[in-house]
Amino acid sequence: MKKILFAITKANWGGAQRYVYDLATNLSRDTFEVAVAFGQPGRLAQKLRDAGIRTLPVRSLQRDVSAGADIKSLFELYRLFKQEKPDVVHLNSSKAGGVGALAARMAGVPKIVFTAHGLPWDEDRNPVSKFLIYCATRLTFLLSHDVITISKDNYDRARACVACRKKIHLIYNGIDRQYVLGTGDAIRQAFPAGVKITGTIGELTENKNQIALIEAAKKNPDRYVAIVGEGELRGMLEAKIRERHLQDRVKLFGFMPASEALRGFDAFALPSIKEGLPYVLLEARAAGLPIEANRAIGGIAEILDKPLGDFSLERMVAQTQKLYESAS
Repeated sequence: MKKILFAITKANWGGAQRYVYDLATNLSRDTFEVAVAFGQPGRLAQKLRDAGIRTLPVRSLQRDVSAGADIKSLFELYRLFKQEKPDVVHLNSSKAGGVGALAARMAGVPKIVFTAHGLPWDEDRNPVSKFLIYCATRLTFLLSHDVITISKDNYDRARACVACRKKIHLIYNGIDRQYVLGTGDAIRQAFPAGVKITGTIGELTENKNQIALIEAAKKNPDRYVAIVGEGELRGMLEAKIRERHLQDRVKLFGFMPASEALRGFDAFALPSIKEGLPYVLLEARAAGLPIEANRAIGGIAEILDKPLGDFSLERMVAQTQKLYESAS
């Protein structure tokens, strides 16, 4: 039986966290022993424990750059890998990827897999930061034995690194073929009867760009917007809604499973400025909603153009499992 240890920076609930959960809970229990290490605690950790998956806190692992904390997390992960002796370490998110790949190399882990949930240098940062992030990401690629990209756009650009080309793989995110939707009543009941609701779902961060929907509602008095999700920008978004006197037409709903929210929308909007292959867009397609999104961002065009069957959970698990099986 092969031992798989996932590592992720934050155990909240977003695309990378769902990816880890889907793999951890769908791998064959007869073939793999699975555990998940994480830095900042959150909903993912609880869902994993509820599913009977062992969780391992890495207390020094955090998203923000801090030389002291990063060095601590390097050695904390090193000790964890030496103690657990996994056959495969599967790293997710930029910080866990960079620090974790080096720690895994130091610990002699036989197989290091890194999934790039979007390319970090696509974020809206100053040129110096982008260059440093680019270099750090390429180093993570070099330290890993296999790198999974989740969109063709990311796959093609990741392979620009000639030294890494043979280790880059394209494996799409996937959703259950029997995706079940709720009623969406919690959304509908918050707005006047009969209005058309444009909804979005995602962590409240700069990359998700929910502020664009608030600005669009300001310009169009007939636009009603439902924003589902939690995150660091909630206070700022609430303030913008008040400043523009949009409390009756733009509402924040906090965290809610996508399956419970989508039936409450008449259209789905994804204003993101950075994406890999967003689960929520797959779910919006499965719900049959009209979609507003920028086709030039990450794998959005692929989701809109390809058959939904290309993005099945079963396929994602099977293709990833093949990488694990190649570990010596």
